[in-house]
Amino acid sequence: MRFTLHVWRQAGPDQSGRFETYTAEGISEHNSFLEMLDVVNDRLVLEGRDPIAFDHDCREGICGTCGFVIDGEAHGPLPETTVCQLHMRVYQDGSDIWIEPWRAAGFPIIKDLVVDRAAFDRIIAAGGFISVRTGSAPEANATSVPKPEADAAMDAAECIGCGACVAACPNASAMLFTAAKVAHLACLPQGQPERDRRVIDMVASMDAERFGHCTNHGACQVACPKAIKVDYIARLNRDLMRAAVRARPIGGRTE
Repeated sequence: MRFTLHVWRQAGPDQSGRFETYTAEGISEHNSFLEMLDVVNDRLVLEGRDPIAFDHDCREGICGTCGFVIDGEAHGPLPETTVCQLHMRVYQDGSDIWIEPWRAAGFPIIKDLVVDRAAFDRIIAAGGFISVRTGSAPEANATSVPKPEADAAMDAAECIGCGACVAACPNASAMLFTAAKVAHLACLPQGQPERDRRVIDMVASMDAERFGHCTNHGACQVACPKAIKVDYIARLNRDLMRAAVRARPIGGRTE
């Protein structure tokens, strides 16, 4: 198979970027998108040219490291699929493909298709943890968790932090990511003692990272490779309103 690639090239965060055109030849339909880029990079290296920089790690759709926009869609055209699990048989032989990085103020470009997603780490550090002293590891079945809450927590915990939700959102909002990280602890008994402080701190951190506001477009849900639902954003909003009311001073004290 043969493809014409239009790839965003940018030498550094302070440099101007541009699209450059490359030809990908001899590509197997069974190659993943990243393997196709590997073939192109091997040729660029042999020609003494700078290879295309892109993030990757597990290449199994688990780690969330890979991710960029393909033909205007985060992670490409298939639902619930990361770039590393997207295969070239999806495309017609001879296709033109446009490739660019996530576009968001909270994700500054490092080089080419690589963006700095450390903002997600800082949001998690603001409250995505449990600090309750529990002693040694408790028996797994000692705390009863109703199945609906357990299922909701597990679904939220599937978020891999790839950033597709931000890239797909017209406002570059990180609300779906933040909501998932808040919810997977808020749904469990272990997350209750710090529930109010967690949601306030993580939302404040998200706002400080220059992500946009959520206006319920729903594009984040469509782009998410783990099918995280916008229901979690509604959960976050309820938790945030409740926490704000409880933190409001009443008679010189907080509730």
